[in-house]
Amino acid sequence: MPANTDHSSTDDFDQQRREAVKAAPIPLLWLFGKTGSGKSSIIRMLTGATEAEIGNGFRPQTKTSMQFDFPDDQTPIARFLDTRGIGEAGYEAQVDLEAFDSLAHLMIVPVRLTDQATDCVVEPLRQFRQTNPFRKVVLALSCLHDAYPGEQHPTPDPFAALKASQFSSTKLSAAVRENILSGFPDDVLTLIEGKLTVFDGLVDAWVPIDLTGEQSGFEEENFGADRLKEQILNLLPSAYRQSLRQIDHLHQSLLDAHQKTCAPVILAHSFLAASAAAIPLPWVDIPVVLAIQSRLAYKLAGLNRQPLDAPTLARVSATIGGQIAVQLGLRGALKMIPWVGMAVNSAATFAYTYALGWAWNWYFTKISQGHLPSDEELRNVYAEQLKQGESFWKRSKEKD
Repeated sequence: MPANTDHSSTDDFDQQRREAVKAAPIPLLWLFGKTGSGKSSIIRMLTGATEAEIGNGFRPQTKTSMQFDFPDDQTPIARFLDTRGIGEAGYEAQVDLEAFDSLAHLMIVPVRLTDQATDCVVEPLRQFRQTNPFRKVVLALSCLHDAYPGEQHPTPDPFAALKASQFSSTKLSAAVRENILSGFPDDVLTLIEGKLTVFDGLVDAWVPIDLTGEQSGFEEENFGADRLKEQILNLLPSAYRQSLRQIDHLHQSLLDAHQKTCAPVILAHSFLAASAAAIPLPWVDIPVVLAIQSRLAYKLAGLNRQPLDAPTLARVSATIGGQIAVQLGLRGALKMIPWVGMAVNSAATFAYTYALGWAWNWYFTKISQGHLPSDEELRNVYAEQLKQGESFWKRSKEKD
């Protein structure tokens, strides 16, 4: 940011951003499982983040628990809590219960299918369940390949034929075993039934998964991933499904490594701006949304290794759809914004921020290639991305 930036305005924005994040419907998924049960693999599958990004992004919350905000802790659209040390000396379930019971919207309990020492998971989970019986719990039976080493997963996937209700039952009927899951050896199905018996009454759904990664040699490296996503969306409170659906749509647009870096940033800021526009608090008004969009422009400039000063910010923003206020006091910029004369709403704000983000990203890419985009080029890119943002929002809302 330029050296002459008004620090008081920046401080105001930071405070308002924190309030917006606090009030926004950001889901917190509590991954409760032993080390090596697949917690990081689940986060990687849901977000598309790399192992390094996940490893470097965790922040300590208690002595044995860490939190990962995606894509970052400034503008998160999803949060993941990883409880570690389960089964080890010194782990105190009561500490985590007091810290996270009121915060977590859904628990995911990954358990290796062949792990026979699960009491250290079951007993704390029973305590959590008694304290909060309304929070949903998904049992993720992980590392299925441990039960059939050296072999590929059965194809077609036998579990794909199960109905959603059958993943809510902790019993496998004889008909299911014989007619649907016959692709798995009996001893594997016996292991599954054993785990379902152990966790009977403690979970609302179970999902068999095997998230092995690209170097594993398995033809299907994310076996059961779609099933797990579906169960998470089904069991999350409705207000918190939007963020995860946006992540899911985001995966479809990651065309290259650079987009994979920038897309989560654009999406996170778009979601935060939309949430800010919808929150009925007296401090939330259009300048707050403009400040979020301004921060997005600077963030993208940094990711593209391009300088950005206040005059360039104002000039380009005005060209591609409306001047972004560099400081919160510049309310004169409001007349440049489309949709003036109608209530600022989440859909419009999301689409506008989404379009600005991708237009800025395109602008920086062209500048790095030695081409100064014309005003017409910028407007065309912005208009196309505005349509994409509107469509993106509609698709995700249609599933609610």
